[in-house]
Amino acid sequence: MKKSIESFFEESKKWKKEYAYLRRLILDTGLSEEFKWGKPCYTFKSNNIVLIHGFKDYCALLFHKGVLLKDTNDILVQQTKNMQSARQIRFTNIEEIKELQASVKTYIFEAIEVEKAGLKVKMKKTSEFDMPEEFKKALEENTNLRKAFESLTPGRQRGYLLYFSNAQQSKTRQSRIKKYMPKILYGKGLNDE
Repeated sequence: MKKSIESFFEESKKWKKEYAYLRRLILDTGLSEEFKWGKPCYTFKSNNIVLIHGFKDYCALLFHKGVLLKDTNDILVQQTKNMQSARQIRFTNIEEIKELQASVKTYIFEAIEVEKAGLKVKMKKTSEFDMPEEFKKALEENTNLRKAFESLTPGRQRGYLLYFSNAQQSKTRQSRIKKYMPKILYGKGLNDE
């Protein structure tokens, strides 16, 4: 993980030109530049608006409340099926960024207006997430596990539910549940130390 905004831009190899162009484009909108989650994040009055990040096949702008944008150009992408709020605009080269420059600025200004208006994303409740049958069974059979799971924060509960549900085979789901039972019993989230 990069240690600063400058290291993010200086040490990037694959998307260096694209990152630099996106940075100038965003800074032209008047947003403040901060360093969060190992990425440059652009804020309005300390509220997250958009960040720059990259992957193997594309670099992207991630709009934190992208689901609230109109997406008139149909360019926003839901990164995963479980992503509730954020949406991306993806680029595979600098020419794509240049072609979409006007649209990108429009989306940024719209995202700022969403923040100014104080709009919030209505998030799904934990109870609305799928619970694998294997985990339901484990909770029914082990009251300590059920109590421990119910006492976790909603975010930690969702983390486990998503992780267990993402396994394709029942055997894998069972293995994951068994492996993480001690963490749940200790009140820890999936990624907690």
